[in-house]
Amino acid sequence: MKNFFTFVLLSVLCSNLYAQDPHFSQFFSSPLTLNPAFTGKFDGNVRFSGNYRNQWPSINNAFITTTGSVDFHVGKKIIPSNDNWGVGFAALNDNSAAGAVNFNYFSLSTAYHKGLDEDGNTQLSGGVQVTYANMFINTTSLHFANQLQPDGSWTGSSGEDFSGSTLSSNYLDMNAGILYSGSTNERNNFYGGVSVYHINKPTQKFTTAEKYVLNPRATIHAGTYFGIGPATTLHFSGIQTFQGGASETVIGGAFQFITNPEEELKQTSIYLGSWIRFKDAIIPYLGLEYNDVRLGITYDVNTSSLKTASNGNGGIEISAMYIYRPSTDKPINCPKF
Repeated sequence: MKNFFTFVLLSVLCSNLYAQDPHFSQFFSSPLTLNPAFTGKFDGNVRFSGNYRNQWPSINNAFITTTGSVDFHVGKKIIPSNDNWGVGFAALNDNSAAGAVNFNYFSLSTAYHKGLDEDGNTQLSGGVQVTYANMFINTTSLHFANQLQPDGSWTGSSGEDFSGSTLSSNYLDMNAGILYSGSTNERNNFYGGVSVYHINKPTQKFTTAEKYVLNPRATIHAGTYFGIGPATTLHFSGIQTFQGGASETVIGGAFQFITNPEEELKQTSIYLGSWIRFKDAIIPYLGLEYNDVRLGITYDVNTSSLKTASNGNGGIEISAMYIYRPSTDKPINCPKF
């Protein structure tokens, strides 16, 4: 019975982790977890990105996911002027079950962006990424049904023996993607891409008896922006994700209002919009951009049957992005949302 219960426990944990395979409402602010082909796909020299997500905080901090990345251009002296070559590093921490389950990912990615016209305004990109994943479970923080008291507290011993206070494992992961992007004038851009994560189907396991094969995650994504006034731009984007027998669709957009359009360099913009995760949540978005820094905040308003357990509370997410862009460089329109 004890071995059976351990198997069930690990299966449930792995199922939750499967459902949480990096899951950001602001997917556009976490480019290296969306598609390796986004590595180096920006206007500037260096880009720093970060996301913090607390999903269902009312359910004992069920899932807290944090990621950070940096990517930059290389090889400018050895490649054509209408091409770009990017290299990037990313780290992601997924903390669930109030800290009992902890996954850490460290990634190295590279992408080449081939110019399809003389100025490089239209490019076809291909990227690859290698990820090292480390997982551990703090068994002392786990609770079982026989410990649950009438008042909702957890007391006593579960009687389970995990032969140690932690279970740990690690694996290597392979990811890849392609991206097409272009623009027809200084105020528009459009893009579309496909990425596949877990190409090698890595195995997650904590014991010799139980293991879980991580299914590939395929994502189709696209977006555009265009000016609708002298100081207003409309952004649209969406993703369709497939993994195992599950799928997810997110579509939405935001208005960008430039508060000081007379300034050519240090402009300030306010973003207002919303995305929809079908059959799950409405995601209002508020953003602020000053010069080369953009901040964003979303809150998932849960609309699915889970709203009963979450008391109608969703998940808050905060993003930040900074691009170092020398003023002497020629501006290039790149995907933004």
